[in-house]
Amino acid sequence: MDFKSLIGHCKEYGFIFQSSEIYDGLSAVYDYGPYGSELKNNIKEYWWKSMVQMHQNIVGIDAAIFMHPKTWKASGHVDAFNDPLVDNKDSKKRYRADVLIEEYAEKIEAKITKDVVKAKKRFGDDFDEAQFRATNQRIIDRQAQIDDALGRLATAMSDGDMAGLKSLIEEFEIACPASGSRNWTDVRQFNLMFNTQLGNIAGEEGKLYLRPETAQGIFVNFLNVQKSTRQKIPFGIAQIGKAFRNEIVARQFIFRMREFEQMEMQFFIQPGSEMKWYDYWKETRLKWHKALGTSDDKLRFHDHENLAHYANAAVDIQFEFPFGFRELEGIHSRTDFDLTQHQELSGKKLQYFDPELGENYVPFVLETSIGCDRMFLSQVSNALQEETVPDADGKDSTRIVMKLHPALAPVKCAVLPLLKNKEELTTKASEVFDMLKYEFNCQYDEKDAIGKRYRRQDAIGTPYCVTIDFDTLEDDTVTIRDRDTLEQIRVNISELKSVIGEKVSMNRLLEML
Repeated sequence: MDFKSLIGHCKEYGFIFQSSEIYDGLSAVYDYGPYGSELKNNIKEYWWKSMVQMHQNIVGIDAAIFMHPKTWKASGHVDAFNDPLVDNKDSKKRYRADVLIEEYAEKIEAKITKDVVKAKKRFGDDFDEAQFRATNQRIIDRQAQIDDALGRLATAMSDGDMAGLKSLIEEFEIACPASGSRNWTDVRQFNLMFNTQLGNIAGEEGKLYLRPETAQGIFVNFLNVQKSTRQKIPFGIAQIGKAFRNEIVARQFIFRMREFEQMEMQFFIQPGSEMKWYDYWKETRLKWHKALGTSDDKLRFHDHENLAHYANAAVDIQFEFPFGFRELEGIHSRTDFDLTQHQELSGKKLQYFDPELGENYVPFVLETSIGCDRMFLSQVSNALQEETVPDADGKDSTRIVMKLHPALAPVKCAVLPLLKNKEELTTKASEVFDMLKYEFNCQYDEKDAIGKRYRRQDAIGTPYCVTIDFDTLEDDTVTIRDRDTLEQIRVNISELKSVIGEKVSMNRLLEML
């Protein structure tokens, strides 16, 4: 399904609404509707339980959004949390210079992909893609263009060379996507932090920032958590929370927003062991995504060429969104940068006494960080499908279905009386609903023909529909319809909790990790 249709579906079926829509909306800010909030909560539960409940040496916190301003000075955000901004003089549109160059490289990559697809059709089963990429001169030349562009971009970003970025835009003849114009301003740095004032204190003394990441709340609480929970290294601290960034170009629906939610875990380790844990968390986090049924070809690792100032290794887990492969989760080796910076600026020791080594040291940190909103978008993108299925008369019909993993689905089962105007059916259906509502999130629906109700449940991702019919009144059995296979089976009402519960259980999902 195309991206525009996905966005429309999310609004029509109560997943995501534009914030303040009655006032024409607020750019890059969204509200989660009834089903969206349920799905998002289920994603957070899956992440939290897999991190905290499943690990003896990982605990969770919930740090405040507001922090002492020195926090962001120590972390480098005040001085270095910038994006390179460039304006087109004709369209008056504003862009990130690095994104324009990355998109230039992506267009070349798209040409390579097109050549590969053509070759696959031409050579059939005998096609060797790796050999074709390595020997076809046009592909070799185009790949060299990509490597050159991204390599020079990484150097310019690392050096903070704004003039260099402008030169690359001009050299590659990059045009404004809106107007086609190449009339660009100089590239300049733009700090992404929102700031406000503390109470009625004006000026620098009262300045507060809306946190641009959740990690710093973990770092400043490192010793509080370690001592209160008697943790020994290696151990981790997990957190889910809101963060805020004044993005220059917030776009692609909920992929890049100004107010978003992060799920982060900082893993504190002995210096020198970071690459072992880096490899461990790379594979562990990829397995977490695949457990949801996401196919291998939708996920890939992408190593960072332009490392953040605090990292000595970094990789993204990328997902193939409708607009291409983009970052879904980051795994970063942050060294001892954060704790050392906070230790120096605060004057308080942030060290760990290692009883095995008999010495104090500032731990290194291995970070896993995933955007909850991006995870939401990846799941909806992966699950939302249009397919042809047989209807009640045996004829083919089209349905829109959201094939979410049952453990993540907003509604686990729908209870449907076969007919609305038969009191004995609606009464029995209400009894079944009241029984199941204590076990999982259910929905009762009696409006419209049963086929239309099935389609509504398909569209919001409900994995199982329970239909109460006239046979139910005779033998206390009901029909369970499977969302994905459309298979229908009869079970006794007394078995519903266990039959549905087993299929939608978060615990069964966690056992796959």
